[in-house]
Amino acid sequence: MTNKMVIKLSAFAWCLAFLLVTIMIGLTVRLSHCRYKIENPFCDNASLFKLSCENVVINNIFGIIYTVIALSLSAVSIVITYVKIAAVCITSKNKALNSKAIKTCSTHLAVYLIMFISGAVFIFLHRFPEYSDSRKLASIMFHIVPPGLNPLVYGLQTKEIRQKIVQLWCKKSLIL
Repeated sequence: MTNKMVIKLSAFAWCLAFLLVTIMIGLTVRLSHCRYKIENPFCDNASLFKLSCENVVINNIFGIIYTVIALSLSAVSIVITYVKIAAVCITSKNKALNSKAIKTCSTHLAVYLIMFISGAVFIFLHRFPEYSDSRKLASIMFHIVPPGLNPLVYGLQTKEIRQKIVQLWCKKSLIL
């Protein structure tokens, strides 16, 4: 990947994010508020427009479209990248390089899927008031599970840590 391509991709990501967030904030700021209690453990955009007594259908539609676009672009870019990495691994005869690429890609993919699923569940549950308690739990899990699993996912990639866990697991199995 060239420096020019990195700059183009970075500029595209920043500009798209800035545009979409500006639209989302604009849609939220226009609303008047008749409620003052945020029902989530933290404040996010969807929680803010739930404070309004006005019609928030436009906010919900834009939020869903924004989420689908963001998640789709993210997933497509990762698929393209991993397909290119797989193509290089297939054409390369270097076993060590292929093994390292597969380990790296698998851990990245595991962390990405954990983040993707927990974020998507939380975002989509905002649209269904009957699942308020599930949404609160999902929002807490979104901030705890992915960061909590990162050290485990990346740590298991390290041979020494993996061996130590296996040793501890085997000792516990023998004791029981």
